[in-house]
Amino acid sequence: YFDEPNLVILQRRMEALPSSEEKPKRLYFKTYLQLIRNSVGTEMFRNFYIQAADGAEMDALSDGSNSCAFYVSSVLILFKKHSGVHGTVKSTIDDLERSGWQRVDTATMQAGDVIVWDAVELEGAWYEHVGFYIGDGRGVSTSWTEKKVVEHDVYFDGARSIGQVFRHYEWD
Repeated sequence: YFDEPNLVILQRRMEALPSSEEKPKRLYFKTYLQLIRNSVGTEMFRNFYIQAADGAEMDALSDGSNSCAFYVSSVLILFKKHSGVHGTVKSTIDDLERSGWQRVDTATMQAGDVIVWDAVELEGAWYEHVGFYIGDGRGVSTSWTEKKVVEHDVYFDGARSIGQVFRHYEWD
């Protein structure tokens, strides 16, 4: 809601903006990193519904227990670094490779890289995991127990090893 004094302030700010010839540069990579950091705590990637051939509907992400690929691919699609949203780590990796992401050595990880952790056994099944590296030994991904986006040690305090790291070189 804008009252008259606020509209005047807004108008003055807009008049002070550079002309279209002096358009400010968009810092996509910096925005991407901050979006990842700001996503910590959100539950918005918890559900994705599908309908089977018989008409039965279900939550493909098990109410957030299996939402890592959906989270990563959704973030990447916002920046046009992925072709679609995905529900599996495998389809997310396939899309990374098709979308210009390059595999890099774990020792060279940089903030913004996409990490694929090796599969671990959880409740009798094996699960890979995907998320983001944000620097300083920290990762951001979805938690199957908390069912939201969390920040954590990149190796989950020794519980997981990193299988693959991907980097995109074209941002700004």
